[in-house]
Amino acid sequence: MINRIRVLIADDHPLFRDGLRTLLESVEDIEVLGEAATGEEAITQATTLQPDIILMDINMPGQNGIEATRRIIAAHPHITVLILTMFDEDASVFAAIRAGARGYILKGALQQETLRAIRAVAHGEAIFGPSIAQRLLGHLGNAQPITPPPAQAFPNLTEREYEILTLIAQRCSNAEIAARLVLSPKTVRNHVSNILSKLQVPDRGEAMRAAWVAGLGTEPQNQ
Repeated sequence: MINRIRVLIADDHPLFRDGLRTLLESVEDIEVLGEAATGEEAITQATTLQPDIILMDINMPGQNGIEATRRIIAAHPHITVLILTMFDEDASVFAAIRAGARGYILKGALQQETLRAIRAVAHGEAIFGPSIAQRLLGHLGNAQPITPPPAQAFPNLTEREYEILTLIAQRCSNAEIAARLVLSPKTVRNHVSNILSKLQVPDRGEAMRAAWVAGLGTEPQNQ
């Protein structure tokens, strides 16, 4: 008897769901348990159906696929999420990884690539489309680690605020910080505001100088 991989499809496009269901039902080792058109439906169906794998789109009405992934995995860590989307931006990829997704492939992938990805994550592997995997390797190779703060430096900052202050000291803009840490621009602005308040400085420039004095980043010679 074949041990079937039990799958939930979460995507807001009916035609895409139909095509994906047809593909999955054409093979013997995969069983489609159900479909969801929104993030909220995916969360509910995950609890009710307890699939092995959820094929999760990112851009859906209401709760998006990233947040739905985060909530599902927090409640049901045994469920595996494979992102299947049109979006290949680095920010979306890293957000999905942080949310707990085990794989990320694009909707333009060949049918056999999609089936192979489903089977791979079902066996505990992490799977990414070729172009995405290449960018991930490049990012990991170029990423500069952020060292923990000394006990005496900025003790009133949270770990996230210290992380953002470090990037400010490296002259990163809010948009660059948002992309690097996979945060929304509004969240970054709020953190920057909190940092200014806690450091008791009037603006970003003064926060940057305070960070340089503490050894974060490098102050330009003409400053």
